Amino acid sequence: MTKWTKKKFVDDLRDNCTREIAKIGERIIEFSEKNATEMSWGRGDDHGTFTFRCNSDFGMLPLFHMKSDGQLNLQINFLREKELPKMVMRDMIVKLEANFLRDYDEESYPVDSYEEMEFLFHTYTQVDKFLSTVEGCVYRLKQ
Repeated sequence: MTKWTKKKFVDDLRDNCTREIAKIGERIIEFSEKNATEMSWGRGDDHGTFTFRCNSDFGMLPLFHMKSDGQLNLQINFLREKELPKMVMRDMIVKLEANFLRDYDEESYPVDSYEEMEFLFHTYTQVDKFLSTVEGCVYRLKQ
């Protein structure tokens, strides 16, 4: 198995996605380099994966995963299981619901799954709001 790097991941993202989605993916990676406590790259053969992790009182927590075929996995249910402070979870979920116009309650979103980024992000404002939400979550988890 080959280990993915940022360069391989971005090249694969550009090959597999539209130019707009590749730009969004690159923007998320750049943001992650500045704000993640740890970024990890996958080891799969078919496509690359990248995980954004931040430090907290509960240890190192993944907030989202991205695949080089243009999919994003929000770790909402995983974080629920960690019993994070209700304020942190509520703030994150309310902002994500408002941004993506989706319900992320336990009934409507019972399992964390990969979603196509082209269906999540329709404007660059949505990307900004997503990154702002992640930044706020990182800040609260470090308090």
